[in-house]
Amino acid sequence: MDMLWSGWGDPAEAAPLPDTVIGLLRDLLGVKPRDAEPLRLEEIAVPATPLGAEVLAELAAAVGGDAHVRTDAESRVRHTRGKSTPDLLRIRAGDVADVPAVVVLPAGHEEVLAVLRVCSAHRLTVVPFGGGTSVVGGLAPGRRGPFVALDLRRTDRLVDVDPVSRTATLEAGLRAPEAERLLAEHGFTLGHFPQSYEWATIGGFAAARSSGQASAGYGRFDEMVLGLTVATPEGTLETGRAPRSAAGPDLRQLILGSEGAFGVITSVTVRVRPQPATRVYEGWRFASFEEGGAALRRLAQDGPRPTVLRLSDETETLIGLAQPDAIGAAAPQDTGCLAIVGFEGTEEDTAHRRELASAILRECGGTPAGEEPGERWAHGRYSAPYLRDALLDAGAFAETLETAAFWSRVPELYAAVRTALNTALTEAGTPPLVMCHISHVYENGASLYFTVVSAQGEDPVAHWAPAKAAANEAILAAGGTISHHHGVGTDHRDWYVREAGELGVEALLAVKRRLDPGELLNPGVLLPTGRPTEPAADRP
Repeated sequence: MDMLWSGWGDPAEAAPLPDTVIGLLRDLLGVKPRDAEPLRLEEIAVPATPLGAEVLAELAAAVGGDAHVRTDAESRVRHTRGKSTPDLLRIRAGDVADVPAVVVLPAGHEEVLAVLRVCSAHRLTVVPFGGGTSVVGGLAPGRRGPFVALDLRRTDRLVDVDPVSRTATLEAGLRAPEAERLLAEHGFTLGHFPQSYEWATIGGFAAARSSGQASAGYGRFDEMVLGLTVATPEGTLETGRAPRSAAGPDLRQLILGSEGAFGVITSVTVRVRPQPATRVYEGWRFASFEEGGAALRRLAQDGPRPTVLRLSDETETLIGLAQPDAIGAAAPQDTGCLAIVGFEGTEEDTAHRRELASAILRECGGTPAGEEPGERWAHGRYSAPYLRDALLDAGAFAETLETAAFWSRVPELYAAVRTALNTALTEAGTPPLVMCHISHVYENGASLYFTVVSAQGEDPVAHWAPAKAAANEAILAAGGTISHHHGVGTDHRDWYVREAGELGVEALLAVKRRLDPGELLNPGVLLPTGRPTEPAADRP
């Protein structure tokens, strides 16, 4: 099943906002109903592919036939950009400036290599496409001209499970729910459950350094990766032959987070864990974000560390965004900050860690709220993107951004980003509601995840750009990283260049020149492009 072309996920799962929430948006933020309905898919004017019959025939030969080479308008629209709010607003308005010339579906590593050889011969840009969930401009190349959307959905096998070593090798196009189902047949779980879980792929997790909602217990995806197979225009790169090695720099780390700019990840070997016997999620309340943050830091540093550990600030708690299926339903007593604490594992271990953690949370000022808030969070943990679509439908603007910093810098970072967003959007005439939660914790720091809601204004894409830029500037100035788990894409590239530094960027560009000398792979994503812009033209 394909994701909704003009929004998130399965259309059957989408639901309109309650009238009470629409009224709140109108009264609090001045949100007005949209003047017109978004275009239907069949109303979008998609130009014919600029690629000639010979190139299309070569691509078809590379992937086993014409059925796996698509030039129809619907397939190309469904592979246009990602799922950020600007992406959705543009596609809903019929903007297909970034539409691929063709969608190609290889069935395995050798077919990916064959496609790259064809694209190298004709100097065609290639954009790897997994679940299409990028929210940072990772699927729109930073250079005009015809490009190939390389859809990896046919690379969807569980290749191997090693129960002794507790490892599994998964093909890159395998979606996360199917990966979990296949691993469960062997008694294992990956334990990686980001908000994009229902649609994202294994290769996408690796390419963007994804972090799941249970990262406190299972770790980030890049911590799970033990080996990678990568197809490049120059051949195959294989990394990882042991759990750890002192044989030079770890090439896995070079590919992880590279967002398709160095090569196309075709399979990933990961660490797996036994399926947990029990899962328990509960809520805790704290008087303030500062107090709750101190409690999370205590658990992250001194333990016992829960599997899930999150904290919403006062605004997010009041609105109800900590439990997306209960948005706008907060009761008068729902003040302060809500933390979600979850435990997974054996019954004995879970009960023991829960008891120890509860004592520490109480000591840090926390008040138990029972399992109901935790279970509601678990039930609605993948609902937020659908809520974003409902807000857009109602005429509101809603977007997210995230960052991370060391614990000592988290308060300054939190205040700086909120101030930047409030100032920029208020000056644009669309004063926002800015909410935040701590989404991932580490011994040395934490990630902050911001949600912004405002009126759309006359041009919502244009009004968001300076606000996002102001937030990015605030992040760097406060000592944060430009992205904790969404990736760099084109949206964060200029700030990533500053974060990495001139020498660091030159080193990465040297790697790209060796692996992708024609600069075919996702140009302008992650790193600045050096090849001149080429106009779209018919190719023989």
